[in-house]
Amino acid sequence: MGAMYKFQHLETLRAVVRTGSFATAARDLGYTSSAVSQQIAALEKATGLVLFEREARGIRTTAAATTLVGLGRNVLAGLAELEAQARLLATGAIGGIRLGSFPTASERVVPAMLSGFARAFPKAEISLAEGEPDELLDLLLDGGLDLAFVYEYGLTPRCWPDGTVTCPLLREDLLLLTRADDSAAAGVELSELSRRSWITSREGTAGADSVDRLCAVAGFTPRILYRSNNYDVVRELVAATGGVAILPALGHRADPRITARPVVREAAHRRVLIVHRAGSTNPVLAEFLAMIRAASPITLPHVSSLVPPAGG
Repeated sequence: MGAMYKFQHLETLRAVVRTGSFATAARDLGYTSSAVSQQIAALEKATGLVLFEREARGIRTTAAATTLVGLGRNVLAGLAELEAQARLLATGAIGGIRLGSFPTASERVVPAMLSGFARAFPKAEISLAEGEPDELLDLLLDGGLDLAFVYEYGLTPRCWPDGTVTCPLLREDLLLLTRADDSAAAGVELSELSRRSWITSREGTAGADSVDRLCAVAGFTPRILYRSNNYDVVRELVAATGGVAILPALGHRADPRITARPVVREAAHRRVLIVHRAGSTNPVLAEFLAMIRAASPITLPHVSSLVPPAGG
């Protein structure tokens, strides 16, 4: 269909053919009779067809007009569908959102949020990519993600890139893990564990740096026996070797072989945040953020919500 054909003119033609009258079609469409007459004249000029024969008592629809209405039916239906889909896109009912998350949030936090969102917006497409905060931020800034779940430790705060917006989500206690049968470690201060072997994450990670700083505040440098970024492995090593570890609460699961208690030190916590690009126009993102603000707080041991109450 060329540019000379206007959707509005086809709708007017359909109304005139249906009613058999310029005046009645004008009333139905909310136009003046003159406006309808001008649109039909413009369509006849654009097509080179005679669409109506003017008679003393009114108009007579030509075969060409009836054919054109039939040909335009799918076009107008397609336009109506396009308008409906555009409204759904604008409200976030359909469309897509690309999420990034670090592994522990992917397991303990994200599924519950996605479940509620999927029920509210069943036609929205959601993808999930995993990585550490620096990897996710690179993807976010390059446009590969709409939103990322990231973290920062209280003793290793970080600056977020210009052009991004952060929304605090959760605060996790840092938990001291010792073997359950290790009576010598029960209830002792962190400073009293200076001679123990330690298990922590890979050197240079925010988690390892946080452990180093916590121990430095307690007056010692930890003797690192094993390193692993897999918290399941860290727990198994604590249970098997009697080593000591500090994990964020989301990274720990109750285990009868292990005693876990919060580290009582200033800034002994990790914050989980949501970060997205400033000025994002993705309506699905806006709906997702609104849902998080309205959702009930996540209830996990040693985890507290940082999301302001809805309307607050």
